[in-house]
Amino acid sequence: MDANMIAVATIGGALALGAMSPGPSFIMVARTAVASSRRAGMGAALGMGVGSIVISLVALMGLHTLLLAVPWLWLLLKTGGGIYLLWMAFKMFRHAREPLHVVKEGAMVKSFRRAFLTAFVTQISNPKTAVVFAGIFAALLPSHITPAMYVALPVVSMLVDGLWYAFVAWALSSSGPRNTYLRYKATFDRIGGSVMAALGIKLIMK
Repeated sequence: MDANMIAVATIGGALALGAMSPGPSFIMVARTAVASSRRAGMGAALGMGVGSIVISLVALMGLHTLLLAVPWLWLLLKTGGGIYLLWMAFKMFRHAREPLHVVKEGAMVKSFRRAFLTAFVTQISNPKTAVVFAGIFAALLPSHITPAMYVALPVVSMLVDGLWYAFVAWALSSSGPRNTYLRYKATFDRIGGSVMAALGIKLIMK
């Protein structure tokens, strides 16, 4: 097998392990799937996948080196990402006790778009994700990056994140998990909001 293909496969495996670890992206997709609809959950999964394309391209262009050379840029990115997570946590707490209404067919397109955009912003607003991508690429890529890598790695990144979160959305939008969430919505939203807030504070303070 070609060395570049081995590198792409290895990077894909490392990215998959990262995607499966709980974090803001998982919480966002899971909550969308159980609180809205499977369609909206798939929109969120697609948003995560498209966001991964952006992150992988930025990482390939040397984000890690840039952040080392310009320390204040890292401070700006992580503060902005942390504030966004805190805003999401605030909204979850604020609406925790509000009942959910059945999504009408005509509104499902809008909920799909909103879920896509929210997931996309969530993905690209977390600078730690970009730094992790850059670290994985730096560790596993060969010294010479061929032009094909600039196509292959974003595609692999999109497939890894998109397929994983599509599975999460499909599984959690089933009747059992969804009914459980609806029954204990306030509790789940407060737990999810607490995790989001903790991650946001950790990102800002680190």
